[in-house]
Amino acid sequence: MTAGPVGANLRNDETIFDEDADMARAILTLVFALVALGSPGSAGAQGRNLPDFTELAERQGPAVVNISTAQSARRNFPQFPNIDEDDPMFEFFRRFIPRQPGPGTGPREFQSRSLGSGFIISSDGYILTNAHVVDNAAEITVRLTDKREYKARAIGADKRTDIALLKIEADGLPSVRLGDPNKLKVGEWVAAIGSPFGFESSVTSGIVSAKGRSLPQENFVPFIQTDAAINPGNSGGPLFNMQGEVVGINSQIYSRTGGFMGLSFAIPIDVAMEVQEQLRQHGRVSRGRIGVVIQEVSKELAESFGLPKPSGALVNAVEKGGPADKAGVEVGDIILKFDGRPVRSSSDLPRLVGNTKPGNRSSMEIWRKGASREIGVTLGEMVEDRVASGPRGDRPTEKTANRLGFTVSNLTAEQKRDIKIDHGVLVEDVRSNARAAVRPGDVITALTSKGQTTEVRTAAQFSRLISQMDRNATLTLHVRRGEGNLFVTVKGETGNG
Repeated sequence: MTAGPVGANLRNDETIFDEDADMARAILTLVFALVALGSPGSAGAQGRNLPDFTELAERQGPAVVNISTAQSARRNFPQFPNIDEDDPMFEFFRRFIPRQPGPGTGPREFQSRSLGSGFIISSDGYILTNAHVVDNAAEITVRLTDKREYKARAIGADKRTDIALLKIEADGLPSVRLGDPNKLKVGEWVAAIGSPFGFESSVTSGIVSAKGRSLPQENFVPFIQTDAAINPGNSGGPLFNMQGEVVGINSQIYSRTGGFMGLSFAIPIDVAMEVQEQLRQHGRVSRGRIGVVIQEVSKELAESFGLPKPSGALVNAVEKGGPADKAGVEVGDIILKFDGRPVRSSSDLPRLVGNTKPGNRSSMEIWRKGASREIGVTLGEMVEDRVASGPRGDRPTEKTANRLGFTVSNLTAEQKRDIKIDHGVLVEDVRSNARAAVRPGDVITALTSKGQTTEVRTAAQFSRLISQMDRNATLTLHVRRGEGNLFVTVKGETGNG
């Protein structure tokens, strides 16, 4: 038998099998090559693109400090009772409740210490940290990376932005370089240096997750959100960009456990530097105010007021005699711009107004009755916020139900006097299947639909207004809740009844 080419005598299916095997081997070879290229030990593209923080930590680390504080407090200890030594309880009190000097309860001084971080902004010893790190501190100690320790004095603190300025008596200190947080981009690498749980000079890294975040009760800071690991003790420490410049002060974390969960928030350094400048000059921060209570403009509210898109800050109360009142601002106005800068959401306005010097004359673009207009306002100086409480007074007996799903009644003279209004109806009951954001005890003072606002004076009038409106229309109710005011939107039809 004459020998032929290898495989020439194989059947067709065997030939196909051999070709499939070659293809499989080629694919596996390619997969293994790709895996090797991306492995930690390889010099692949993935490895080459990872950031290197070694130079940043080496150069900027010495300007980051550890801050410890001591607070004085008085603790009351129970009195050692005057009981006879033969009493069975005498031994218990002798062993477990030590006798205090002198008669009665004895107060004792004690010290509690807290740890935080900070960073040196000038070589002559000025340091930035968080206000909550040094709050109520009787003594502040600053520790440098070379183990030197200094007693610091607080130049001033601003709780609204959580910024504090400290001073130590030293010269020639290493200081940080400041960057521009406005140039930060979401997804950009950042690094944090601080003392989490007291572990000094700890470096963590992450990316910018978002910018301009507004947090509850924090209206004056457009926070930088990152996923850099921040834990207790990091507070007051710097957030660096990859150029080694400080772009923020690590201030808060979102956590259900008290530890890091991937949501960290930093105060932009430009905000902090504006605050520290006022603290250095005056020891306090002065902010502008216009005397309004505002709320967010939802899609439904924008539709009700005839606004093309939901934006701006809706005014739901105007302080009588305040700057806005004198300027002619009315309840139901929507502030769209302040000094030419857009107010995209209600959280923008306190920041824009607060950063303006009291006494300045500013312009505002407002939306009123389906059209925009411009007015001028002279700013006052900010005062502390008021806390709302619930309305009081006897409930009237006359009640009127309506198709919105709640029952209203006329206000008594006493109720009007107590809550200082001259018109409105009291919400007595809200049907369980009503979708309105109205609560029993609310006082409805006005109703707006398709840009037209009508004052509500009696229960009968309110029900008549409701019955005359399109069942599918979106209505806006101006509500007095306690000492506060707000707008709520409801649909003209909320169900049966």
